[in-house]
Amino acid sequence: MTVQAYILIQTDVGKAAEVAAAIAQIQGVTLAEDVTGPYDVIVRAEASDVDELGRLVVAKVQTLDGITRTLTCPVVHI
Repeated sequence: MTVQAYILIQTDVGKAAEVAAAIAQIQGVTLAEDVTGPYDVIVRAEASDVDELGRLVVAKVQTLDGITRTLTCPVVHI
């Protein structure tokens, strides 16, 4: 089973493209785009379970320079 999520990211002013490019290189990230709106970068990520997804977000995404806030939205299929 694969767990998927969208990660909505706010960045420092002018850092969205740089952050998106850095995140795109992280294993488990399938999409990273800089966008306009209340968030600056939208990421789609996947992992083998919720714990691995949490580690990806906390240890690899949130530690990148230029990120000020993240919101993780797991994908749920009902």
